[in-house]
Amino acid sequence: MPPIPGSGLAKGLAVTLRTMTKKTVTAQYPDVQPDLPPRSRGVIALFEENCTVCMLCARECPDWCIYIDSHKETMPAAVPGGRERSRNVLDRFAIDFSLCMYCGICIEVCPFDALFWSPEFEYAETDILELTHERDKLRDWMWTVPEPPALDPAAEEPKEIAAARKTADKLRTQREQEAAAAAEAAAEATPPAPTEQEGQE
Repeated sequence: MPPIPGSGLAKGLAVTLRTMTKKTVTAQYPDVQPDLPPRSRGVIALFEENCTVCMLCARECPDWCIYIDSHKETMPAAVPGGRERSRNVLDRFAIDFSLCMYCGICIEVCPFDALFWSPEFEYAETDILELTHERDKLRDWMWTVPEPPALDPAAEEPKEIAAARKTADKLRTQREQEAAAAAEAAAEATPPAPTEQEGQE
């Protein structure tokens, strides 16, 4: 059966009319900022104080977009007669976001919590070379990192917190025992006060 002339136009107009009656979902960006989901992946922020230059993030990055430079410094002995120690000092930490695929592997493998997801996403550049951001910019993004979600009240206590509490309780018990022993030793070393009869003699 041949199609009815104009049926295709009628179907197209029907789709248009149905769409016109629906509520618009157009995002008026940048006049209206988007409502981002919590813990969204925008850019990677650096908490420089936690970085030990272990290079684990750069080695595990599948895109090789993390560049780290450092040098060694000799630290004086912590106690008299101790030996000097050397530590790595961070000179450069940069991420090339033109190569980054936002997999988050660097954040997951960092053993010292130096890398975090920031919801910041407005960092477009006209030159691709400007997408390599140094540690100062990565540090600025650190202040946009949201607070971690609260733990479920019924969840088990994290093992790090449990270990820290156990250590703190052990130290507190040790200090109390030392204080009690010191008080007991002081009481034994103090001569007894003379009685009234001994004073008259």
